[in-house]
This record gives sequence, C-alpha cells and structure tokens, in this order.
Amino acid sequence: MKRRHFIKLSSAASAIALTPFELQAAIKSFMPYADCPDISNRKLVLINLAGANDGLNTIIPLNQYDVYSNLRPTIKVPITGANKYISLDSTLPDNQQIGLNPALTGLKSLYDKSWLRIMQSVGYPSQNKSHFKSTDLYLTGNDGNSLLNGSNTGWMGRFMELYYSDLIIENYPLAVEIGSNKTSLGFHAEEAHGLSLNITGQDPAGFYSVINGLGGVPPMNIPDSDYGKQLEFITNTDALSNTYAESISNAFNSGKNDISYPDSDLANQLKTVARLISGDLGSKIYMVRISGFDTHNAQVQGPGEAIGKHHNLLTDLAESMEAFMDDMNSQNLADDVVGLTFSEFGRKAAENGNLGTDHGEIAPMFVFGKPVEGGVSGTNPDLTEATSSNNFQIQTVQYDYRQTFGTLLQNYLGADDTIIDATFFNHTLNDSFVNIKIEDLLKSEFDISKGCVASTKDPSKDVKNWLVYPNPFRDTLNISGIEDISTIAYRLYNSSGVLILNNTGDIVNRKLSLNLIHLNSGIYIFEIVAGGRKEIHKVIKL
Repeated sequence: MKRRHFIKLSSAASAIALTPFELQAAIKSFMPYADCPDISNRKLVLINLAGANDGLNTIIPLNQYDVYSNLRPTIKVPITGANKYISLDSTLPDNQQIGLNPALTGLKSLYDKSWLRIMQSVGYPSQNKSHFKSTDLYLTGNDGNSLLNGSNTGWMGRFMELYYSDLIIENYPLAVEIGSNKTSLGFHAEEAHGLSLNITGQDPAGFYSVINGLGGVPPMNIPDSDYGKQLEFITNTDALSNTYAESISNAFNSGKNDISYPDSDLANQLKTVARLISGDLGSKIYMVRISGFDTHNAQVQGPGEAIGKHHNLLTDLAESMEAFMDDMNSQNLADDVVGLTFSEFGRKAAENGNLGTDHGEIAPMFVFGKPVEGGVSGTNPDLTEATSSNNFQIQTVQYDYRQTFGTLLQNYLGADDTIIDATFFNHTLNDSFVNIKIEDLLKSEFDISKGCVASTKDPSKDVKNWLVYPNPFRDTLNISGIEDISTIAYRLYNSSGVLILNNTGDIVNRKLSLNLIHLNSGIYIFEIVAGGRKEIHKVIKL
C-alpha cells in the first residue's frame, strides 16, 4: 500500500473487527514440551487470485505438451523462443515435469530455495463455476454438495474464534485484509461476526476509521427495530474499530521494509503486510487480493505469444511474492510466515476462440515460505479427460482446498482435531480433514505434528451452546440458546476478575435480553451455567 494520509473512507468500506486478542500472553500455553518450536508469532498470508486463474497456462504439463498444444493452438505457452516456458525441475519424475509460465521467474527463485510447493489440481467436490458462489464456498469452508459447514460464517472466523477463544482481548485485530473494500465473509465468526480489519485505501501510519456518515457522534436513542439493530451494529463497529488506530499506526511506524518492492498494487499490499509484521502487530492472518484473472478474451496479446494480460498478472504475482519473502528473510522473520494462493476455480482445458479461456474446475495452488517443504504435490492433470462431451473440463480433484488449509492450521499453527473439524468437515465423504492432511507440506523442523503437540486445550470447552450478542454491545446484551432450557444462571466479571453481577433469568423463546446500560465501557467475562454445564464468553461494552 503506498503511503498516503487518508483519514476517512465512505461507508461502502467496512471494518468489522469485533474480537482482537493478545497473543503474546499465551505463548507458554502452546508450549507443553521443551522440544516444541515457538509458534507464538506464526502467521498465514493468503493471496486471493480473484477471477479464476488459468492453471494450464500457469504450470504447463510437459509430459502432455502435444495434447496441451492441440487444446490451445493459439494461446499455448511456446516451447521455444524468448517467451518459452521455464523448466521447473529436471529431477522430478515424468508425470510431474512442469513448465512454468515465463512470467514466473520469481516463483522459480522461491522453488530453487526450497520455499515453494506447487499443489496440483486443487478444487472441491461438485465444483460450482459461478464466481460469487464458488468464492463463497471457498471462504465458508464448503463444497458444491452442501453448506453444512455454515453459509453465514467463514472458516477463518470459526477457526480464530475457537482456537484463540481463551486469549486476552487486546486493541488490535486478529486478521487484516487489504485489496478489496469489502470485509470478507471468510472472517465472519459465530459470535463476534467479524474477526478481521479491512484497511483498504488507508494509510496505516495515520489509520483512523473506515466507516463514515454518522456525523462522528452515535445516536442517543436507537429504535427497537431491524433498522435499530443494523444501526447499533454499525455504531458499535465504528467505535471499536477506532480503538485499533493506535496499534495499526504504531506497528506500521515501528516496522520497516528491508528491500525494494515492484511498483504494483499487489506488491504494495504485501509491502504493507511485511511492515505490519515487522512492527510486531499481533494479527495472525493477512489476506491480500489481485484481480483480473477472468480471462475470457485477450489472455494473450496475439496467436502464439505468451505475453499479454495473463502474463502481466503472473509477473505481478511472482515478483510480489518473491519480494515479500526476501523482505521477511532479510528481517529474520521468515520462520514465522507461510503464504498461499487460492482462486475460486480454474479454466477449461480448451481455448475459446477469443484468445482466452472459459470457466473450468481445478486450479493449482502455491504454498510458499521458508517453513514450506519445496516440491510438487500431485501429478500433472490428465488432459485426456477434457473432451467435447464434458465441455473440455478437467474434473479430477487431487487435493481438496481444505486439505491444504487444514494441514497448515494443525501442523503449522497448532490447532487440535476438534478445532479443525469445527472449522470445516468433509460432509461429502463424512470424514475429517485431519485424516487426509498433506504429507511433507512443511519442513520437519517447522511441523509441530512431528513429535510435538502444541495445543493443550480441552476440546469439550470449545463447543458453545449459547450465543451472546451483539459483541461488542452498547446497552443490551442478548443470550440465545440451542438447548431447550427455561432458566439459566449467569455471572458477569470485569476484566480484573471481580464479580459484578450474579443472577438467574428466564429463557423465553430461547432468548434472554439483559439491560446493561449502567456498566462502564470495557471488557467483561460472561459466565453461563445451564443444564449442568458452564460456558465462558468474552464481551465488550462500548
């Protein structure tokens, strides 16, 4: 992100960041054994290739180059000339022989350092080829057969809400988004609703607010209506978002970049991420975005040429990824960062006659970083699958996208099986993704599943039967239960652990509303006792 002093954005931008956490306070809780690596500062960086990247012109299956050429006579990456493909690794077996698009010199450099793993044929069962629907499936942790993992919450939100639920609330967001003026559904959690802060268009050095139009002063009387609920949510969000100003600004101002980055939007997004990480911002997941991959036409600038729109996008991607990792390595931060790319689907195997490609199914995924075990997972897709009878689609999925994410959440960040299953479950096969993790995705010294158990949580405590909302709240706090219980006991503690409220209440239509207007602003611990079971919820009073 280029440095510019931008104080306010329009209300179209969003900053939904309702439950930040103090991660440093919990370092020891993740370290039960002396031989466990320190995972307290580990972070994921996600790069969204929006529009559906053409995998076959990104990584070319050299063992089937003749079939590839017949399917793409005018847009193929040439085998000779100045813009021929880059040979990835001559030591790989024949069915893994890959030619990289000539734009991907930066990825070749990462691969040669053993910092890049290429995942072949990534997708999900029953691929949906709508940009909007498939993006939602990727972000909610579902596939094309069902929405059983939840349609209104994102897998990242569910993961963070469960995995970091016992950590102390602090004044920075758990996740940061850049590259789109909308907060991603992927970070929408069950109780906290959103766990990311979108700083698109902001100058992080002078970050203030991305919600405007309320005149700076929240309304005194909020009506008891749908409109009132929405207005309360917006004002609460605005108030809490402003508390992040100091931590965002301080991290940006104290951080640095050790190297020069390309002059592009994606590079500037990753440059900002690097500077926030360098400045010790506690956020755990960063998501950036590069768009333009919906290449129905002019994918190349002319027949038989590799350069063009797609080449430019891949150049930006590769150069930005390489610069980011070089920056992290130069600052001795590379051990704590793993990144990956994802795209909502791929493109057809056959070109479409307009120097482009139409919507397909599978697509490659790049996992990168110093902790990553370099190499290739899977074999080249079988191009003979693509025939006129199936509209020239390659349909065999070698890796479900959730396998990659699940492997990283457990083997790199340390989540236990229960957390992974609550984040996303394979309802199509009725199986857990912990049973099909990707072997050797990480170097052994970074893989905490090898001789080390990082999580010491009691999985039974992660299951919530009560929803406490809105969070944060201003006057009224609601309790809604999934259990058919008529009366509950509840206690409210302040942030110092002092009991300030001890009472019982009647559940009417599975809901109890509490008027807490008299409380001071701050962080509170809300304890619910019902049916012989106790639950703990952290809430914020504005």
